[in-house]
Amino acid sequence: MGSTGSPYSVAALPTSGRPLPIRTPRSATASDDSAAEEPVSPTAILMDAIYIVVTIGLGCPVNLPVLRAGLATQLARYPRFRSIQVTDGCKNPRWERTAVNVDDHMIVPTLDPVAVEADPDQAVDDYVASLPELPMDRSRPLWEFHFLDFPTSDATSTVVIRVHHSLGDGTSLIMLLLASARSASDPTRLPTMRELTVRTGAIYKPWRRQPPSAGALAASAAWVFSYLVLAWNTVVDVASFAATAAFLGDPHTLFRRADHDVAFISPRRFVRRSLSLDDVRFIKNAMNCTVNDVLVGATSAALSQYYFRKSGYSKTGKLCLRSILFVNTRPTTSLQAYVNMIESGKVDDVAWGNQLGYILLPFHLAMHDDPLAYVCKAMNTVDRKKSSLEVIFTYKMTEIFLKMLGLKALVVHYQSYNNTLKVILSVDEEVFPDYTELLDDFVKSFARIREAASRLSTSIKKE
Repeated sequence: MGSTGSPYSVAALPTSGRPLPIRTPRSATASDDSAAEEPVSPTAILMDAIYIVVTIGLGCPVNLPVLRAGLATQLARYPRFRSIQVTDGCKNPRWERTAVNVDDHMIVPTLDPVAVEADPDQAVDDYVASLPELPMDRSRPLWEFHFLDFPTSDATSTVVIRVHHSLGDGTSLIMLLLASARSASDPTRLPTMRELTVRTGAIYKPWRRQPPSAGALAASAAWVFSYLVLAWNTVVDVASFAATAAFLGDPHTLFRRADHDVAFISPRRFVRRSLSLDDVRFIKNAMNCTVNDVLVGATSAALSQYYFRKSGYSKTGKLCLRSILFVNTRPTTSLQAYVNMIESGKVDDVAWGNQLGYILLPFHLAMHDDPLAYVCKAMNTVDRKKSSLEVIFTYKMTEIFLKMLGLKALVVHYQSYNNTLKVILSVDEEVFPDYTELLDDFVKSFARIREAASRLSTSIKKE
């Protein structure tokens, strides 16, 4: 892997005597295996310039021999991690199996020891920010593990995983990582995972349901009316989506560049803060809403604080932007069920790949005296979107959607682990040079909403 244009020296691990290959049923040169003729999906083709970057903090130093053996054993279960994209003439790209040398995918970078000593957290952040600019060798499967074996403020060592988005989405990667992990208390067992909350929304329900058989006219009328609402909302959302792709656009604020192409290829920096997941659940229970409602509301509050402070606009003003909200279109099977399928060898039954839909979510920037107003607004907006099949439409129309809209200068991602919620921002440094202030706004907004929810909960108890 080359290091041209990067301040870091990056090299693959030296092999110990002989390569450690992942066994595959065929080589990349064979052409009679049906698996080799599997086409690359349109979504995967459009992910050509996009990577998934995952940073994992470890509680112990990196044990390279153990990790090397684990990768060779576990990743052999996932066909995408032992496949490359190939084309023949004018044919569309297809996946083809190839032999894999794990050492080619294990990277130990040489970082400036002075920089690491001065600020190890910043050294990790700077290295992670450099990864999207480094090319990947397309003659090999497009995944890498980078090992940073020095302590930071919240980990003894760090593993950074870079995976090309064509291999799958975040849920696919989480499923694979969980299937590759073992319980710390019992290495023979898989880790115990919390069951996923049952998701609501039209896309997770059967489309064809029989009317109530009880014979009640009111129940039948309600059943028909619910489908009329679903049809109407879908038509409105699809029309709005088409108009946005064709000619409508948001005002040029600091959250969006005028040139989408520049925003698409501009350098990105990944920054993060830790929040209490218990606090998020407390707000959810106090407001009788979902965790996603709380996160959307808190994001609106944080971006509103940042926007009105930086723009100098009157705080009595209001602005509505449109954001892209990614939606996992997989059925509501828990992660535990998927991991059990992988463990039992039923890999083909797992919903791999990019199973993502999108909705255009109206995003409101305003200054509210009551912090809970942000959550209420988010709850109403998200509930309305749940009563629509817009996600199914955008999933099928991904190619047009990405070509017309491109990517924004800011991407907000939330990831929970144990009782910690990480808010992760992918920022365009030219647009957000003061990204630490934006992170502070997230922390302050969550704190204000949590305090308001606490007062609400206390007043309800008194009543």
